[in-house]
Amino acid sequence: MRYTKLAGMDVSELCLGMMSYGDPSRGNHSWSLPEEDSRPFIKAALDAGINFFDTANVYSDGSSEEITGRALKDFARRDEIVLATKVNGRMHSGTNGAGLSRKAILSEIDNSLRRLGTDYVDLYQIHRFDSTVPLEETLEALHDVVKSGKARYIGASSMYAWQFAKALFTQRANGWTRFVSMQNHYNLLYREEEREMLPFCADQGIAVIPWSPLARGRLVRDWDSTTARTETDEFGSTLYLETDRAIVEQVAAVASARGVSRAQVALAWLRRNPVVTAPIVGVTKPAQLDDALAALDFELTGDEVAQLESGYEPHRIAGHS
Repeated sequence: MRYTKLAGMDVSELCLGMMSYGDPSRGNHSWSLPEEDSRPFIKAALDAGINFFDTANVYSDGSSEEITGRALKDFARRDEIVLATKVNGRMHSGTNGAGLSRKAILSEIDNSLRRLGTDYVDLYQIHRFDSTVPLEETLEALHDVVKSGKARYIGASSMYAWQFAKALFTQRANGWTRFVSMQNHYNLLYREEEREMLPFCADQGIAVIPWSPLARGRLVRDWDSTTARTETDEFGSTLYLETDRAIVEQVAAVASARGVSRAQVALAWLRRNPVVTAPIVGVTKPAQLDDALAALDFELTGDEVAQLESGYEPHRIAGHS
C-alpha cells in the first residue's frame, strides 16, 4: 500500500467506503451487508494496508457507524487509522432532524461519536451544502467541533465550486478551521467536476476523495445488467445517461485487451488525475478489493485514455442533493 497526504495526515491511496455495511432493515440501503458479513472485508482492507475509512451518520440509519466503530476497535489501533464521517442527512422525523444548523451539527457529532465508539473523528464532513442555514452558522459550528477536540479536520462534499470558494473565504475571513477535503462525484461517466471544482481544489491545496469512482458499479458490468442495489437505488438511477453506455463498452474493450478487470481500468483512469487523493471504494466481494488494490499498480497508455474519454458527453449537474 502507498500513502499520501490529506492535510497533515498520511492516508492510504484507497479509502474504504462504509456505506456498503449496515443493518439492511434500517434506513433505505436494503442491499447493505449486515455486521457479520461486513467484518471480513474490513479486516481484509486493514491487512492490505488501507487505513482510511469513510462513513456517514445517515448510512443505514446509523448502523454503518456502529459496525465501523466495532470492527475498527477490534482490528486496528485508533491512532493508526483515519476515520471519517459525515453530517447533514435526516436522522429523525420532525423538526431539526437534518441539515447543518448549529443545533444539528453539535448534536450529530456526539451521536456519531457514540455510535463509532470513539472520542474523535479524524475528518468530519458536511454531506451536502445546506442553503437553508446561514453559511456562517454552519462554519462556526464546525470550527467549534474541531476546537472541542471532537474532530481533527473538517471536509465538504458535493456542491458548486462557487459555494466551496465562498465557504473557504468565509473561514479565512473569520479565522475558522478550514475545509481540507472535497468528497465529490467523479468518474469516467461523470466528469463535470473537471470544469471548476477540481482545478479549484488543486489551486487551494484541497484533497479530493471522489465518491462512486466506479459509477455505482456501472463501469464494471454490462450496461443492461442489474444488481440488488441497482433495483432499489433511486438516487443512483438519477446520475447517468443512456449515452454513457458507449464509455462502459470502451472500458470493457480496454480491460479485455489488457487482460485486467474493468474496475482496474476505471480506477486507473481516475487515479491518473494528480488532484485525486484517494477514491472511496465500496467492497462487498473479495474480488472487488483485489481489483482496487491491483489498480494502484496499473497504468493506462495515452491511447487508452483517449479511447476511454472519446465518448463523453456533458451531463447536467448530478449528486449535489
